[in-house]
Amino acid sequence: MNETNEYTVYLALGSNLGDKQKNIEEALDKIEERIGSIISLSAFYLTTPVGFQSENIFVNCVCEVATFMNIYSVFSKTQDIEKEIGRTVKSRNGQFSDRVIDIDLIMVGNLVINTPDLIIPHPRFHNRSFVLDPLYEIAPDLIHPLLGKSIRELKEKL
Repeated sequence: MNETNEYTVYLALGSNLGDKQKNIEEALDKIEERIGSIISLSAFYLTTPVGFQSENIFVNCVCEVATFMNIYSVFSKTQDIEKEIGRTVKSRNGQFSDRVIDIDLIMVGNLVINTPDLIIPHPRFHNRSFVLDPLYEIAPDLIHPLLGKSIRELKEKL
């Protein structure tokens, strides 16, 4: 993905600390300012934490963003936005915890990347209803490039 062709990227956002809806809205504003135009946005979903115990319910959503930016720059910008909103600790080795904001790159068309810093499509999203449900809302016919199944099929399987 070079910077002369526009393409779409799907981002999943989540927050379970502070004013969760405000955190998501602030992140969406910064995504529009710095990454590209939000073409579609799911509803906000209330979900219980997955992979760790917490009293704090999550607010989750998925957005589709049109951008000309290099995918590694998109990733870098999402990391910067997380830090600015107040995320100080990233999950490591499957150790998840409460977070002010989380922004994950879910899919970028048929793009497949597997580096130590960036994996696309997101390796676990197809097993997570808190991503699949909002993604299904805005892009049910999107095809997972590695699994060859639509978001609709993945959601039905889950």
